[in-house]
Amino acid sequence: MTRIIADISVSLDGFVTGPDPGLDNGLGTGGEALHTWAFSDDPDDRRYLHEGTIRSGGVVLGRRLFEVVDGPYGWDDSSGYGAGEVGKPAFVVVTSSPPKSVRLTDLDWTFVTTGLPDAVTAARERAEAASGSGMELDVVLMGGGATIRSALDAGLVDVLTLHLAPVVLGAGTPLFTSGPPRTLVQRSVTATSTATHLTYDVL
Repeated sequence: MTRIIADISVSLDGFVTGPDPGLDNGLGTGGEALHTWAFSDDPDDRRYLHEGTIRSGGVVLGRRLFEVVDGPYGWDDSSGYGAGEVGKPAFVVVTSSPPKSVRLTDLDWTFVTTGLPDAVTAARERAEAASGSGMELDVVLMGGGATIRSALDAGLVDVLTLHLAPVVLGAGTPLFTSGPPRTLVQRSVTATSTATHLTYDVL
C-alpha cells in the first residue's frame, strides 16, 4: 500500500531553516548544516538517501519551497531531489495559482490549487501509476515546515522521518508550533556523524 511519508531535516532546537530564508538563501542563515548528511560519504547517510529516493513515486511540496528550488539559486544536476540516484519522481506543488513559467522543465510538475489533501491524492495517484515490479512507491512530503505541519494536523501522514542535525540555529522556520496532540511510534534510529535519522509511525 502506498504510504504518505513526511521527510525533513531539523535542527536540535526544532527549526527546518535558519533565520531569514529567501529565494537566494533557501535554508536561511546557517541552515546548510541541516543537509550536511545528504552530501556525506557515510554509508548509513547514503543508504537513507538512496532508499528514500528509490521509493519516491510522488513528492509534495508547498509553493514557497517550490519558488526556492526552482529559483536561480535552487536545484541543479548535483543538488536536486535524489541527485545522482535512480530516476526522478513526479512533483506536486500546493499553490493558490500555478506559476507563469518553470525553470526546471526536465522535472514532472503538477500544480494543485484545491488544497493539500487534493495534492496528496494527486501524488498518490502518480506513485501508484509508477509502482511496478513488486515495489509499491511512496508519497513523500518534503516540506516546507508549514506543509508538513498541515499534513500532520489533517491526519494525512503515515510515517514521519526526521534527520536531526547536530546544530542549534536559534531561530528560523519551526517544524512544530501548535496543533492537536500527536502519537508517534518509534520504528528506527540510526546515528551518524552528521545526523540522527529517526523514523516514526504516525497513529
